[in-house]
Amino acid sequence: MSATILILNGPNLNLLGRREPAVYGRETLDTIAAACRERAEALGYAVDVRQSNHEGELIDWIQQTHADVRGIILNAAGYTHTSVALADALRAVGLPVIEVHLSNVFARESFRHHSFIAPVARGVIAGLGSHGYLLALEAMARLLDADRADAPGPAAPP
Repeated sequence: MSATILILNGPNLNLLGRREPAVYGRETLDTIAAACRERAEALGYAVDVRQSNHEGELIDWIQQTHADVRGIILNAAGYTHTSVALADALRAVGLPVIEVHLSNVFARESFRHHSFIAPVARGVIAGLGSHGYLLALEAMARLLDADRADAPGPAAPP
């Protein structure tokens, strides 16, 4: 069984393709998920892509990660700027996290410039549209592969 990267999407991302296409693009979340599955497979990983409009459900999914989940890619959407609880859940499970945003949050309203997720993330990708998810997968695979290479192996026989 392949190691899994959990890709979580927050509120309103189920409306991608219809919601403010000038800001978020015309691709649907299903299209993005399919591209992520294809890229992950090429990288030797599986992905589990989920979306919820409910903060508690996102937190439950983070807390329920199991042994084969090796990292989390998170587009927390509006919760990025408001949710201490999501940041606490990510910190509690101790997995590497990459924060993703379709739009450049730093070129938008000032309240979007603060992220509660960024301090617990290994990196942040913003403003590159759906391609940001693929870049996040490549970055996560690189982090996980490096961690695996650095892990101590069995002791050499004497």
